Amino acid sequence: MGGDSEGIERSVEKTFGTLRKLDGVHRETQQPLSLEDIYKQQRMRMVRLAILLVDDISSAEDVVQEAFTGLYRNWSGLRDANAAVGYLRTAVVNGSRSMLRRRKTAREYQPPHQANARSAESLAMLTAEHQAVVDALSKLPRRQREVLVLRYYGNLSEAEIAEATGVSKGTVKSTASRALEALQKHIGG
Repeated sequence: MGGDSEGIERSVEKTFGTLRKLDGVHRETQQPLSLEDIYKQQRMRMVRLAILLVDDISSAEDVVQEAFTGLYRNWSGLRDANAAVGYLRTAVVNGSRSMLRRRKTAREYQPPHQANARSAESLAMLTAEHQAVVDALSKLPRRQREVLVLRYYGNLSEAEIAEATGVSKGTVKSTASRALEALQKHIGG
């Protein structure tokens, strides 16, 4: 890995690009119109997003189920069906945050354990460089991890990340910069 910040950014882009390809994630040009369509098209993408944030498959599935339940309850209040994906993304990010807070509280009373949410197949398909990036990502603070996952895996703009995380675009930009610097240190660049 290169020692410069551009090198680490290229590694992060490459890693999450590879994960997007493996997961079949791409930006949609036409938004789904019904709740059923949204569920069919977005459920697995949201689960994968949550897995990257909480690093646990069952917790990620719970987070996404809650997000879809909230979407169903608030369906009539959405300005239009196109806002549903943004609603889901924000709900998944917020649900992941809550899950991590609950997990932290539980760890204070129980010995911590490492759960590996990624399947052996998906890890085997990643190169050592990609594995190092994914491992280092789990060591970042929550907000930094969220911003990088939404930017490079979710392929979102700074404005979309700001909306999903509830922070300003400037905060997204500075957080991404700090996160890339931290990744570089964790990877040993």
